[in-house]
Amino acid sequence: MPVQPTYPGVYIEELPSGVRTITGVATSVTAFVGYTARGLDHRASRILSFADFERAFGGLAADSEVSYAVQQFFNNGGSQAYVVRVPKNDAVAGKITLRDGDQGGSKQALTVTALSKGAWANNVIVDVDYGNVGSDAKAFNLTITDRSTNTTEVFSNVTMDSTKTNYVVAVVNHADNGSQLVSVAVPDATAGRPMETGTVGGDIDLSQIKNDKAYTLKISSDVPSGAINNVDCTFIAPGEPIPTSIAGVCRLLETKVNLKLQATLPGASIRCVPSAGGKGLRINALFSPELVPGALDAKISFSAGAPDDAAATLKLTAGAGGVKSANVAHYWVGQGRATLAQTGAVLGVDGTKLPLTADLIGSPSLFTGIYALDKVDLFNILCIPDATRSQASNPSALDPTVDPNAIFDAAMTFCKQKRAFLLVDSPPNVADVSSGVDWISSGLTVHEPNGAAYFPRLKLADPLNNYQLRQFAPCGVVAGLYARTDVARGVWKAPAGTEAKLSGVQGLVYTLSDGENGVLNPLGLNCFRTFPVYGNVSWGARTLVGSDAEASEWKYVPVRRLALFLEESLYRGTQWVVFEPNDEPLWAQIRLNLGAFMHNLFRQGAFQGTTPKDAYFVKCDKETTTQNDINLGIVNIVVGFAPLKPAEFVIIKLQQMAGQIAT
Repeated sequence: MPVQPTYPGVYIEELPSGVRTITGVATSVTAFVGYTARGLDHRASRILSFADFERAFGGLAADSEVSYAVQQFFNNGGSQAYVVRVPKNDAVAGKITLRDGDQGGSKQALTVTALSKGAWANNVIVDVDYGNVGSDAKAFNLTITDRSTNTTEVFSNVTMDSTKTNYVVAVVNHADNGSQLVSVAVPDATAGRPMETGTVGGDIDLSQIKNDKAYTLKISSDVPSGAINNVDCTFIAPGEPIPTSIAGVCRLLETKVNLKLQATLPGASIRCVPSAGGKGLRINALFSPELVPGALDAKISFSAGAPDDAAATLKLTAGAGGVKSANVAHYWVGQGRATLAQTGAVLGVDGTKLPLTADLIGSPSLFTGIYALDKVDLFNILCIPDATRSQASNPSALDPTVDPNAIFDAAMTFCKQKRAFLLVDSPPNVADVSSGVDWISSGLTVHEPNGAAYFPRLKLADPLNNYQLRQFAPCGVVAGLYARTDVARGVWKAPAGTEAKLSGVQGLVYTLSDGENGVLNPLGLNCFRTFPVYGNVSWGARTLVGSDAEASEWKYVPVRRLALFLEESLYRGTQWVVFEPNDEPLWAQIRLNLGAFMHNLFRQGAFQGTTPKDAYFVKCDKETTTQNDINLGIVNIVVGFAPLKPAEFVIIKLQQMAGQIAT
């Protein structure tokens, strides 16, 4: 605020500088689209390492081109990526339906469906309990566990009441804070809450337990059939201390029963905790799936033992105040038996048909396929290795279920909208110079500046096949190389040359000579070369409009990527201009702020020229913005830059000196 003088003297007023710092955006955030072993379907997930990819997407899979591309990306210097999982065309999502616990299991209460398709969901179990949910008779706790990754999600105090904020569907299916494993639905709005998992007994009267008696019970399990059937167990022997709390009863019963079960069936055990009311027991089977396969949803039941019926004393048998419910130990997504309170299991299936062309392209309205990236704030590079995947039986032939041109056409249109750069892989049937010429000249239909094509495909060791060499699409390696070059030299440096080594690459599908390289390079097809000392390197930096015949101003990859970087940075850095008074003071601020940003890049060596005047300009004044523009609410800013062009051809002229003639 301006100073308001009141006394004679000197006043200090701080004035704003008018500088709004523009920060350059990241330049090598890479998006991968295609099939992975697991992960969220059609949702862009951010990863910062291959370890992140292993946790979220299952790591390497023999039929997942994306998994190898991501590994190669990080091995070659990449640091940040997004992955969009596209499931197999015939994959099925695992599902299970839980019956209600308040109306005798007569109604379907909750359907649990895996968020992504595939067999991975068959390792997911669901637990329900009523502990600490307050007075809401429709409230319960939902625990979801992925046994393959040991990921556990707990949704406490959710309810079947759709009018409340903790409605189970709203909580679990929340886009940001909900489950990353499953979604839920309520098939019957009149159903009560799902039945608790495990065997839940009635209220125990501890005063009825005496230490002069032997309390015994018999334990049975319905899965595996006959393995545990009426196994005798002594709960309290004469003279043993009597538990003084329900928690003590739980600990003692769990210890005694588990000793018996381990001797009867190794891998079998129980967990015993106080029931929701705190006066009874809740018992779940904990059968090791490795030692007791197929028993994850086993039901534990108890019957009378002699001489004193501990099962009746502990209210674990039918009768007055006895067992409230005897349910499976865990609801089992995909594989749960049609018994008790679970039904309608649908087995999760990986499928056999890798994503088809339409699957990879996806739908803009549904945000599937490449369009899942529309929800991502920023990505700079797009890789679709599945677009040129080979046949499983013939690594040198293109999979006929994918159409590379259709995929690349859609991807390029999307990249232009997002100011991103598309890496185009040569198909596996492009295996020599002749086929390379045909493909880049007439076979590839995409010719836009926001992309580059690379040849030949690469040979890398496959950890899943005893490290035998296998050919791969190069996009993952190239994206990592782009990232490494950006960090070391800047986006204006061509990602090619002797410094552009391909880490982890054992060979090339085709070894090019200088002459053959000289045939492909003028056509705009970037080549990989093998040189002594340097090894395998990237030896081209042209865009898809980089052929000599086209004479495009966007001929070179670093020039185009620098332009995209400037566009995105200036777009984000000038948002503050909107709705400001459109007059000379605003124009002056724009010139100051954009000029400071461009000058900083000039100092880093991003442009040609020895002076700022030679390197760039920022123009925003009454010449760029007329009165008519002002009336229409428009401010026009013109930014020019002199890009650095890579030195593609080094010509050394050698001349023999004539002998000096004395004069």
